[in-house]
Amino acid sequence: MTGIIYRPLVTEKVSNLQDKGIYAFEVDSDANKIEIAHAVEKKFKVKVVNVRTMNFKGKSKTQMTRKGRFEGKTSHFKKAIVTLKEGDKIDFFANV
Repeated sequence: MTGIIYRPLVTEKVSNLQDKGIYAFEVDSDANKIEIAHAVEKKFKVKVVNVRTMNFKGKSKTQMTRKGRFEGKTSHFKKAIVTLKEGDKIDFFANV
């Protein structure tokens, strides 16, 4: 259960949803909703009400340089949208 949550996703859209108790995380691609809920509850000591997940496929990237064409690919990842119980909050910047 330790390596399920990789990092929180802090974007403008997610920051606006945090007032409603909705948070986004990049999670392990093999993790299911129940495992994600347990990991968030254990790590942040909050009560999870709902978990929604989505898989993103990596994109091909091409860059032209002086030495020619450079091709690469971004990695696949899974995103989880977690809804917390009313009144619970997560402060990502508390220990900074």
